[in-house]
Amino acid sequence: MDVGDRDPVTGQLTTGHEWNGITELYTPVPRIVFFFLFVTILFSIVYWVLMPAWPLGWTYTKGILGFDQKAVVQSQLAEAGAEQSAWTSRIDGMDYAAIQADPELMKIVHEAGATLFGDNCAVCHGTGGTGGKGFPDLTAGAWLWGGEPEAIAETLRVGINAPHEETRVSQMLSFGRDGILVRDQIDDVVGYVQSLGPSAAAAHDEEALARGAEVFAGNCAACHGEDAKGNRDLGAPNLTDASWIYGGDRQSITSTVYSGHQGLMPSWEQRLTPTQRKILTLYVLGLSGETQ
Repeated sequence: MDVGDRDPVTGQLTTGHEWNGITELYTPVPRIVFFFLFVTILFSIVYWVLMPAWPLGWTYTKGILGFDQKAVVQSQLAEAGAEQSAWTSRIDGMDYAAIQADPELMKIVHEAGATLFGDNCAVCHGTGGTGGKGFPDLTAGAWLWGGEPEAIAETLRVGINAPHEETRVSQMLSFGRDGILVRDQIDDVVGYVQSLGPSAAAAHDEEALARGAEVFAGNCAACHGEDAKGNRDLGAPNLTDASWIYGGDRQSITSTVYSGHQGLMPSWEQRLTPTQRKILTLYVLGLSGETQ
């Protein structure tokens, strides 16, 4: 079949190619494709002329418009810095109560504090601040060193058992491992401590509780207080509430009394600015619902 012949069925021209009696129709590329190809090429040429485009070794073509993305980013950063400086200066100049009473500032505190907490605290205390075994639950309001904003800010600054010259220091003695108490005494005092909690089961052995109370008075009350409600000057936890750092079941309490604990809270003085620590303090207070 010659080029230019028409297919008797479709009426279209053929290419002249034939395979086993099947001829190939001549189907040209639609004009719309050429149109968009032309538009694309034209756009590219115009863009190359107007905008920075071609690398030239150590420099590049600047373009007629002289657009500079680096300058745009620097301008945006400067604007963001100026905006941030406006509210950080307000936070720096106000006390905690005044900031808590300002809904606009507290909205900023919540947003900035969430980022600071996620970057620095969530790895230990969890993203929601609920903690885990060995890490305090910041939503429970059971503060070891005090729940006032100034106390929390100081803990953030110096840490606990941290390599800071002013760090807070706290340690639970290993009464069993160091031979201070024998196993029967540990069993008695653990039972007594469990009886102090809000969900304590009814006591079945009054004599064991009496012995445990005596062991507690002689060994534990110096830190935890005679009423076992803790001592914030020493970082000794309240043993009568439902908050337990290392677990409140009998096995966990026994392990704590036997082996002791010495938790670590890093000092954030070098990593975070005073303003950031102030924001984080307010954010942490908010986790426990202690903001106005």
